[in-house]
Amino acid sequence: MTWLVFVSALWLGILTAISPCPLASNIAAISFVGRQVGDKPKVLLAGLLYTVGRTVAYVVLGVIITAGLFASGDVSRFLQRYMNEALGPILILLGMTLLGMFGASLSFNAVNEKVQSKAEKSGTWFAFPLGVLFALSFCPISAGLFFAGLLPLCVKSSSSVILPLVYGVGTALPVVFFAFLIAFGGEYLGKAFNCLQRVELWIRRIAGVLLVLAGVYYTLVYIYELKIY
Repeated sequence: MTWLVFVSALWLGILTAISPCPLASNIAAISFVGRQVGDKPKVLLAGLLYTVGRTVAYVVLGVIITAGLFASGDVSRFLQRYMNEALGPILILLGMTLLGMFGASLSFNAVNEKVQSKAEKSGTWFAFPLGVLFALSFCPISAGLFFAGLLPLCVKSSSSVILPLVYGVGTALPVVFFAFLIAFGGEYLGKAFNCLQRVELWIRRIAGVLLVLAGVYYTLVYIYELKIY
């Protein structure tokens, strides 16, 4: 695997983290972490446990799905042979999803109000299962980034653990960042959060356009076999 594959997995994770649905989950996680303001070790521990929880969830999903694909020799060979051809349309659809061309209101939410209420009353260690549950709360954008963006990379690179792990860390980076702000610079928290909200839309649009262009390139080169220099 090249460094570009790792960067791609991390970038997909960051895009997931700042997309509308996961961003709302991360805000809830930040509010949970912020309960321990004044106790720096607990704030940092909660941020770390949340990161580990999200990462474990994505690694387990990645292993289960890709291991099933790798287990079948025919499926594995088929994917290795035709992945470049499939990647073009996948990237185009993923870019269109980021650009809001498909509905983003539907979601599979594994975290209801009762769970969130329990989290608020529980100790710092609840940050781990909270991270797992939030990771499993898929909406169209996060599902597209994980299933249509990350998993093809995993199959193409024969990596069922490392790339989901990098992706999981990327999805939790905002919570880690804000955990440090809460612990060491609470006065900058509001400014940082407002800045994140402002740049999120533009980052998502730019990433969407780039993914569509990359998808068009893969489609022209691997499906229509055009030589583009």
